[in-house]
Amino acid sequence: MNKTLTTIFALAVASVTAFSHAQEVKGDVKAGEKKIAMCIGCHGIVGYQASFPEIHKVPMISGQSGAYISSALDAYRKGDRKHPTMRGIADSLTDQDIADVSAYYSQHGKAGAAELPAKPKREPSVQVAELLKKGACVSCHGDNFAKPIDPSYPHIAGQHADYLFVALKSYKAEKNPNLGRSNAIMAGVAKQFTNAELKALANYLGSLEGDMHVVPQSRFR
Repeated sequence: MNKTLTTIFALAVASVTAFSHAQEVKGDVKAGEKKIAMCIGCHGIVGYQASFPEIHKVPMISGQSGAYISSALDAYRKGDRKHPTMRGIADSLTDQDIADVSAYYSQHGKAGAAELPAKPKREPSVQVAELLKKGACVSCHGDNFAKPIDPSYPHIAGQHADYLFVALKSYKAEKNPNLGRSNAIMAGVAKQFTNAELKALANYLGSLEGDMHVVPQSRFR
């Protein structure tokens, strides 16, 4: 294992340990259902695109790991993720609000969903296979990219490819007040690749079968 990956794995272990100590607030699905008014205007519309700071489909969060949603919202609130809209929303939420909303979306739209295969049915190209190996992506996100080793890591299989590309690029961004993510693990991974390589990774991961969905809310149908 090269030095970069050794460092990444050490940071991953530290992150998991820190997260396990932080999991104190329990979310309530019913309470969360009453707190999603600021979420559904983007995440509850099929095909909806964000336009700032980059254009991309907003990520699917129905069926995403609740622990990951909590971690992401907390990162926006702390400023570790630089996105003006999400920072403003996260700043308005208490720890209990975040726990409740995360609990709601973790089960939203999953009723009756089929179990995902242990490995993707679609094989990557030779190029993408090498990129996945270089980034050691399965080591954190699982063999099917929907069973991460820790619940605070996201499901990425089937996520919108354009969003994944922007998200991956954001770990490389520096000195941009509106774009960037401070995460030593993902920064170490993303900085190994060119943007063209990140796009190839994103396109493959986005093409896979996943367990996340955009569930239209009744007021937008």
